[in-house]
Amino acid sequence: MIEFRDIYTIYDNELQVLSGINLEIKDGEFVSIVGSSGAGKSTLLRLMTREILPYKGEVILDGVNIVNLPSKAIPLLRRKIGTIYQDFKLLSNKTAFENVAFAMEVCGIDEKEINNDVPKILGIVGLTEKLTSFPHQITGRERQRLAIARALIHRPRIILADEPTGNLDMLNGHDVLKLLMKINELGTTVILATHNDKIVNSISRRVITMEKGKIVRDQAENGKYAL
Repeated sequence: MIEFRDIYTIYDNELQVLSGINLEIKDGEFVSIVGSSGAGKSTLLRLMTREILPYKGEVILDGVNIVNLPSKAIPLLRRKIGTIYQDFKLLSNKTAFENVAFAMEVCGIDEKEINNDVPKILGIVGLTEKLTSFPHQITGRERQRLAIARALIHRPRIILADEPTGNLDMLNGHDVLKLLMKINELGTTVILATHNDKIVNSISRRVITMEKGKIVRDQAENGKYAL
């Protein structure tokens, strides 16, 4: 369970980005957060990973207010959460295998476990044949699948996807969306931030609409949305 309680954020001591956010997301949900650029979607996701702190309010994960976590506990928090970005953030000088393996190496995981787990994760996202390929040698869709594999490697309970289809055409965007839905069906909570209402309208899941740092609509399954 993730809860945002009366959240306000301020940048540069002036600009108020989020204003009075109250939100609950249950374990295993697939939730889309929609809104135009600057609506506050990415700020909401960054609060969950403790990249930023609120000016006021609480962010509750499993009954714990992560705003008050000591610095030494933040790496453990982030291992519960996999993050996928629009620009992929892949290491250009490493192969697909090495990109995923690196995410394990920095956490001190031994080589035997890395060699066992990485091919399995790449298989889940359909990249079994691309283990030795570098990012520039694969398609945009495959690069996003590689980014998803890296986010999955620690078996996170939560996936945060920040505009993951933004650099893809509609067909490849739907391909990535299907993969996120598959991951959700395996029990992982998925939170998708996007400004693309066509992507959101292709599925029947909960949608939260944000405008100017506020939640203006929270619709359950089967709604249609226009930005």
